[in-house]
Amino acid sequence: MTRVKAKAPVKARVIDAHAHVGRFGSWAGVAATSEELLREMDAAGVERAVVFSPDNALARAAVLGRPDRFTGYVWPNPHDAGALPLVKRAVREWGFRGIKLHPLVHAFLPTDEEVIPIVEFARKEQIPVAIHSGHPPFSLPWSIGELAELYPDVLLVMLHMGHAHGVYIQAAINTARKHDNIVLETSGVSMHSKIKEAVERVGEGRVVFGSDYPFHAYAVELGKVEAAGLTEGQRELVLYGNAKKLLL
Repeated sequence: MTRVKAKAPVKARVIDAHAHVGRFGSWAGVAATSEELLREMDAAGVERAVVFSPDNALARAAVLGRPDRFTGYVWPNPHDAGALPLVKRAVREWGFRGIKLHPLVHAFLPTDEEVIPIVEFARKEQIPVAIHSGHPPFSLPWSIGELAELYPDVLLVMLHMGHAHGVYIQAAINTARKHDNIVLETSGVSMHSKIKEAVERVGEGRVVFGSDYPFHAYAVELGKVEAAGLTEGQRELVLYGNAKKLLL
């Protein structure tokens, strides 16, 4: 019997659309400094990462230290009176290139009135808004779709594309099909086959790779993209080209 050797993965350029610095305690129990993140990126062959932190000073320090490797997104709590001033300062003074929102952590719906001034600013500055998805009651794909409908000219990155729940993953794909301004990000998605489905049904230009480091490992997250069965061209767009064009 002739054995067929498995082909080694083709080396690809990679941009990580979703990474963190800082300490995340409670149930998560993970932490990462910018130096640790860089070591993991180097080991995995990742050229650049979009970084967020609930402590925005840490994200700023990371970008200041290695502007060649990190792109900063500001992470406000829309309930805070200083949320919009923070976002404006981060974008206009620190050079941050986008906004990250976490409806679950900060307990808001994407269309709540506190969120609107932040999204209005994103529209004015023509920068993307990345939004956590996949957990009820605040961060479900349908709610992000409502925001996409309100702001069709704002690019929304649906982080995790529904996360680990099959129903929410399917909802993320279906919602993105209805709204051209939604991009799906792959970190934490539980079904590698859904990455391929997203590329085929939503469009190869609207899916981006993310790790969610330190919550997830590069080997696992890159492995899911590798296992998805994409063409070489699709794989290049998901791992690199789309993020370079849309998020940086």
